[in-house]
Amino acid sequence: MIKKGGRLILIEVGVVIVIALFLIIIMPLLLSEFRLNLLGRFLSLAIVALGIDLIWGYTGLLSLGHGIFFGLGGYAIAMYLKLQVPTGELPDFMGLYGVTELPAFWQPFYSFPLTIAAVVLIPGLLAGILGYLVFRNRLKGVYFSILTQAGTIVFFNFFNGQQQFFNGTNGLIDFTTLFGATVSDAKTQLIFYTLTVVFLAATYGVCRWLTSGRFGRLLIAIRDDESRVRFSGYDPTDFKVVVFAVSGAIAGIAGAFYTIQSGSVSPRAMDIAFSIEMVIWVAVGGRATLIGAIVGTLLVNYARTFLSEQFAEIWLFFQGALFLIVVTVLPDGIVGWLRSQNISLFHRHQQIVTYPTLEEDPEVQHERENIGN
Repeated sequence: MIKKGGRLILIEVGVVIVIALFLIIIMPLLLSEFRLNLLGRFLSLAIVALGIDLIWGYTGLLSLGHGIFFGLGGYAIAMYLKLQVPTGELPDFMGLYGVTELPAFWQPFYSFPLTIAAVVLIPGLLAGILGYLVFRNRLKGVYFSILTQAGTIVFFNFFNGQQQFFNGTNGLIDFTTLFGATVSDAKTQLIFYTLTVVFLAATYGVCRWLTSGRFGRLLIAIRDDESRVRFSGYDPTDFKVVVFAVSGAIAGIAGAFYTIQSGSVSPRAMDIAFSIEMVIWVAVGGRATLIGAIVGTLLVNYARTFLSEQFAEIWLFFQGALFLIVVTVLPDGIVGWLRSQNISLFHRHQQIVTYPTLEEDPEVQHERENIGN
């Protein structure tokens, strides 16, 4: 006999599968080629939003530099696509800057398996190394946010200034073929869209698994009171490094899917404003909900698209108003508000209660009353 918890998990898995099949089978029939491509790009952005919710919503690490990892994943797949040229030829932009020989660090991107590994490992390892250097010194809160934001400035300026290697501010564009198929062809883009949906569902599953059980409770405990976790015998540094590395790898995957569907990648992916937008998506949907990260990403990006099409001159005012309403009226985001009203998109998860101070812990209060008597 399946226990209640097992039934709820099966229900959630079933709902995710149904939604994924709806997106894969039904949506291509309802949307035009342009609108479907737009949806695919937004779904790829939802992948990176899941990674941000994992570290910010559950672990309390507000990263303002996830555009770095997103951009690195995009550049990795773009480098492979730019090398789909006849043997002996170089990517078109290199000739404009007098490059006569392919740089050594471009060579591995002739291999598709190595490229896929780079999409995941380069952002993940960079996030892990950066996280270790920061967390071992017990930097957190606003200091961590400032450091990640400073990182975006470094990477943005680096890629923006490397015209001969990365085409500078223009980035890598004009992808032609992949495995003999035209990248911009509707059938090829449909495959990319389908893979995006599959990876979004898989990423949701991984994040749900990580935030469940003992590991998930430790992440929330670190978020609420890291000192008590340390006094309990756990080293928060290890957990934060792992989560930050996983989140970075997720952002790299999202960047790769966004690049192949948008047809370009540029240093703007590493701009400060874009990294802050990612955080806004999660805040609008609801922190520490996972599904809220997806909902917030789709809502904000579709609202921006609709408003920019209908009100080209004043759409930014509408967008600003949306953010102000969420912050002032719905501080827990849309999904957080729904849960407070006993409404859940899947099922109502058992809330994990932690107490930031010993004075608020009911067990401590109970012991004091017994000792006093």
